[in-house]
Amino acid sequence: MGILLPRNDVLSVHPPPQTQHLSEHGSDWLWAATALFAFNTLVLFALKFKASRGERLWHYIWIVTNLVATLAYFAMAANLAWDVVSQRNQVRSHGPTRQIFWAKYVLWVVSFPAAILALGILSGVSWATIVFNIFLSWIWVIGYLVAAYVPSNYKWGFFAFAALAHMFLAFETLFRARRSANRVGINRDYMMLSGWTNLLWLLYPIAWGVSDGGNVIGVTKSMIFFGILDVVFITTLSYAFVFLSRRWDYNRLNIAFTQYGRVPIAGTYPEKHAATGHHSGVTAPHTTALAV
Repeated sequence: MGILLPRNDVLSVHPPPQTQHLSEHGSDWLWAATALFAFNTLVLFALKFKASRGERLWHYIWIVTNLVATLAYFAMAANLAWDVVSQRNQVRSHGPTRQIFWAKYVLWVVSFPAAILALGILSGVSWATIVFNIFLSWIWVIGYLVAAYVPSNYKWGFFAFAALAHMFLAFETLFRARRSANRVGINRDYMMLSGWTNLLWLLYPIAWGVSDGGNVIGVTKSMIFFGILDVVFITTLSYAFVFLSRRWDYNRLNIAFTQYGRVPIAGTYPEKHAATGHHSGVTAPHTTALAV
């Protein structure tokens, strides 16, 4: 029976610090999340072949995101990718130090911009706006990461700067992009996806504040909290974009992709070919013909 159901021995292989740390049950949950992200990666990769070559953009974005999530959660489930950080708050309840997993911040550096990229391309906003929003998400995540390593209450200053970037990002994705989405006729789907994204994003400051920030809940509870958020965030958006995209007009959204890159109008773009002149002996210039 032990062969069929092996015991989770990661805490023996990778001993935790002599402070509040991830429990065996917490590691079990992280292994389950790892398996789910790996499953999502394989399913999305398989679904990619059912989409036409010019309509696989959403698959590519979320395949990469789920693969990074698999790596991050594998590291955390194996009790790797962590540091011990001194704590200022709730010392009597949880001790003077805390095990903090930095792998989740690495995941957010990828997963948050992935959602921003998908929403930005869908809404039709400019590439400059998309890049701006991605940098806002990086400021948000890096602010949390730096704050988590600050042993004093000055951490809340970094949290405030991160919260400001979060507010700017919410405004950009909920209001500014909405006008652009309405212009290309995708307003209903965009607001559903953007609203869901921002609703989940609202829970991340709460989770961070009671865990790496305020040291209110233990490491295992915090990893369960973050794990649920990441699983719901990445999984729901992955499948929502992939399945909803089947009814979107790529021509109107100006996201038709061909072997020559992004073009304003979808269609068949055959390979360029060279024609040789029979009388002049000079090679004719390369031409591109559109299939009709």
